[in-house]
Amino acid sequence: MTAPITARPERYLPPNAPGMRIGLFGGTFDPPHLAHLGASLLALKRLKLDRVWWLVTPGNPLKNTKHLAPLGERIAAARKLSHHPRLDITGIEAAINTRYTYDTILWLLTRCKGVRFVWIMGADNLRHFHRWQKWRAIASLVPIVVIDRLGPSLYAGGSPAGNALARFRIRECDASSLPDRRAPAWTFLHGLKSPLSSTALRAIRGTGTPKAGKKTPAAKAATGGKKRAK
Repeated sequence: MTAPITARPERYLPPNAPGMRIGLFGGTFDPPHLAHLGASLLALKRLKLDRVWWLVTPGNPLKNTKHLAPLGERIAAARKLSHHPRLDITGIEAAINTRYTYDTILWLLTRCKGVRFVWIMGADNLRHFHRWQKWRAIASLVPIVVIDRLGPSLYAGGSPAGNALARFRIRECDASSLPDRRAPAWTFLHGLKSPLSSTALRAIRGTGTPKAGKKTPAAKAATGGKKRAK
């Protein structure tokens, strides 16, 4: 359930302490899927993170939220899927009433002194990062790790944000040093290449708007490439 306005936001914060290396993975998670889990585990391992927080947002300002599942349902589904001792699921954005990533990160940095946060995003998000509110300021607040995605990885680096931040990119072999670096700094992690997407999975459950008779690669992967029973 969405946090009541009178609740203290800090109670929705997962455990943290100065010096901890924590990845922030934001999204609607509608629904959460194995690519979310794979990206989190990859970041945990390659960046030597202590934990990854899934920030389940009330709604993405850049997307149509008409068919978005209730926040409580998405949080419960994320917890059921993740089921990992170093992954934390939180609806903190509803508690602190933030709509934009910049405001959420700023709030966390103010209250979690000494924590070394890293923002986690898929390559598809880097492609559109320049559309995010205060995207340059976000890059100046925390280091960023971009996770390989099937398709978007081919052109994400050449996006407006990718070009603008190119001089701050560090080598993938130095990824473990990213949480200790001063922003702006980012790196690209290869190896996941998952075709899964929440958009395709929403289409499968009947709330998306795919073109008639056509499946995306993600939709095919989610259904095992087989036709669904009518």
